[in-house]
Amino acid sequence: MPLSALEPARSALLLDMDGTLLDIAPTPDLVRVAPGLTDALSRLRDAMGGALAVVTGRPIEQVDGLFADVPYAVAGEHGGAIRPAPGAEVVRASLPSPPVEWVMEAARIADAHPGVLLEQKQRGFVLHYRAVPHLGPALRTAALALIAPQADRFQLMEALMAWEIRPRGADKGSAVQELMTEAPFAGRQPIFIGDDVTDEDGMRAARALGGAGLRVDEWFGNPAGVRAWLARAAADPRAWPPLPIQASAQPTAAATVLPPR
Repeated sequence: MPLSALEPARSALLLDMDGTLLDIAPTPDLVRVAPGLTDALSRLRDAMGGALAVVTGRPIEQVDGLFADVPYAVAGEHGGAIRPAPGAEVVRASLPSPPVEWVMEAARIADAHPGVLLEQKQRGFVLHYRAVPHLGPALRTAALALIAPQADRFQLMEALMAWEIRPRGADKGSAVQELMTEAPFAGRQPIFIGDDVTDEDGMRAARALGGAGLRVDEWFGNPAGVRAWLARAAADPRAWPPLPIQASAQPTAAATVLPPR
């Protein structure tokens, strides 16, 4: 549905974090929350009756460390962990964890290639190669070889200058679907904003539920564009402001078609 047809009072905002709300940093622990962002999100949350969530690949604890109680709900670990309301118990999907041998091999690869960073998660891990972009293809090959014996249970996901190994069975699309069944999201039209391949499931789910799925590079340019748009929306929540990028090839949010994967 075109964003112009959605009313903030009847919408729900579901936002990716890294590369969407936050600028990408050299390492995940170096990200910073830009001035004014939490205030804009808080005002939007209040204007939408609380229907604002962060949907990210990071653990929920890291979202809390950056945004405290600003989001009403948080979905972490690509939908593998969901906290549907402030103070609520975190619901974790029954998903496998990668074998210890895989993590040890990933650590060996990172140690052998200065500039490669291993980020461990609750049920997966990421090999970042932002500092050594030429190693991207070789790291992909190595990661695929790791999961090959259990490719029915684990998958390799491409992120921004990173390869992530995570279990199958949950993604940002399933997180959107789950959150939209709970108050205060239920009955609203979801607007999902994300920046990379791991967000495409969330975008598709939002469109399927009668809302909008927006890619940062296509509609906002970069995270600063997202933050500026959110600030304008918070200043006057009666209607969503125009999107920063209005290319003739993309007349509406619904016209953006992402390739299947």
